[in-house]
Amino acid sequence: MKIKTHKKKKSKNQRGNTTYGHGSRKKWKKSGHHGGCGMAGTGKRADHKKSLVINLYGNNYFGKQGVTSRKSFKKNNEVINLNDIELKLDSLLKKHGKDKEIILKGYKILGEGELKQALTIKAKAFSESAKEKIEKAGGKAILIKNEEPKENKEKETSKSIKPKVIKEKKKK
Repeated sequence: MKIKTHKKKKSKNQRGNTTYGHGSRKKWKKSGHHGGCGMAGTGKRADHKKSLVINLYGNNYFGKQGVTSRKSFKKNNEVINLNDIELKLDSLLKKHGKDKEIILKGYKILGEGELKQALTIKAKAFSESAKEKIEKAGGKAILIKNEEPKENKEKETSKSIKPKVIKEKKKK
């Protein structure tokens, strides 16, 4: 009669051991000695898949991209102060206005400085102090919304009509 012996399994003995008795960690990996399977090991220094990765994803795959701090998610509106408008009045009137009326679509007007002339300023937003100073100088502060031109809206509606007309013709 044979006596059964209970031998501990190798995996049980190797618990907590990273290499499981195979020497260096990289020796027991598949597909050569890189990090693992799939796209593992395609970092900056592992050149063996670099050309493939660049062809698939472009040069932005490697390295850090952009700023990731919380501060970077703030809305950055274009702003201009009243004293800047006063200093650059001639060039602003040439580019963005006519006859003492300045149209600054994407800007918020801030109230630092003083206006000496009565101007009509149309902008996306105004601070309270800027509004007061513009009106004190005898001008007007008018809010404008950034809307798409009417031409674009007409084009969109015409596009949506065309496929319906084509379908109706095919049915007949």
